[in-house]
Amino acid sequence: MARTNTLLGSIKALFTAPESRAATGTLADPWTALLLGGGGPTASGITVSPETALRCAPVLGAVKVLAETVSQLPVHLYRRGTDGGRERADDHPVEALLADAANPWTPASEFRLVMQTQLALHGNAYAWIGRTAGSISELIPLDARRVTVAADSTTMEPVYTVTDAQGGRRTYGRSEILHIRSIGAGLYQGDSPVLLAREAIALSLVLEQHGAGLFGRGARPAGVLKYPRALTSDLMVRLRNSFESMYRGGENAGKTAVLEDGMEFVPLQLSSVDAQFLEMRKFQLQEIARIWRVPLHLLADLDRTTHSNAEELGQQFLTFTLLPILRAWQDAMRLTLLTPEERRAGLYIEFLVDDLARADLAARFTAYSQAIAAGVFNPNEIRAMENRSPYDGGEVYTRPVNTAPVDEAPTDAG
Repeated sequence: MARTNTLLGSIKALFTAPESRAATGTLADPWTALLLGGGGPTASGITVSPETALRCAPVLGAVKVLAETVSQLPVHLYRRGTDGGRERADDHPVEALLADAANPWTPASEFRLVMQTQLALHGNAYAWIGRTAGSISELIPLDARRVTVAADSTTMEPVYTVTDAQGGRRTYGRSEILHIRSIGAGLYQGDSPVLLAREAIALSLVLEQHGAGLFGRGARPAGVLKYPRALTSDLMVRLRNSFESMYRGGENAGKTAVLEDGMEFVPLQLSSVDAQFLEMRKFQLQEIARIWRVPLHLLADLDRTTHSNAEELGQQFLTFTLLPILRAWQDAMRLTLLTPEERRAGLYIEFLVDDLARADLAARFTAYSQAIAAGVFNPNEIRAMENRSPYDGGEVYTRPVNTAPVDEAPTDAG
């Protein structure tokens, strides 16, 4: 710890005046938070990190929506058949890790919850790939704050350095780490959405503190006690303390104030910030929803949600928010959990999202029925689109009884 404090002091000394330099730091110190906690200072004076950002209700809500949705979606390893269908590869060890448990103490759904939370907060999610006798046997999530990525100088492949709690370091190759990354300015790591948008999150935290302070004053603006005669300084202090003890705080809101001897309470007018407080909070909710591309109705803002557009909003969430995330998961797992030979043999990993698109599933099957009835597709072609195996007789095209080729007279149905 002493060595860490000395290092922090040396780095801080490069950016501070000589009279304010210190040799130690705490987690409340922005410099320490920046180095150890992944935080960054903001113009509002609040240091925002992935940990402190979770104290902001919209951030917590957005991260929960993404993490819990990904965790509940089934994901399986499939083997594609020569007939265009597919089957679950239940005999493969990776299938057990995806559908049952990632390791002996972590269920598969909890593994996805932890990894997606890391991805949403830090822009990266890492898991160590354990192998037994050459076969993958476990996936262990890693703290994204303790992993750095660099390029191998010869092959340009990513090399992962993991720092443990005791300060020890170990290097892993790309085949030993499952890495799911978000958007970032670099080539090998994603950037934390929290740090990229820390000003918006900090403003939301400031507004929450302002609201808490407002209600701490009885949900009313500060005011003045007006007395017709002169008061000594001691009497002014006693009057203020007595008045605050009786009427300040949320539990005292609504109490009737009793004033004597011509004294009056004159409330101050709301400032422009107070008057637009709710509007500002709502705008910050929208700002934070934009960071993670989460629809407002999933963050309990239903102002623009109706029965007619709720289904469309859900489809947009699936299409523009979830599917890119799931594709990043699938591609990362395909490259690291399956060998090139297995991929060429038709093995692939896929999330099942039908439960999130039930209404669209019904519309899709209606369209399929119309396409089959019109002779555009046969049933087996439709089954191939849905990753289902064909059946005998499904290759036959149908034709409505009231239609016929142009050179053939229609058959009389009677």
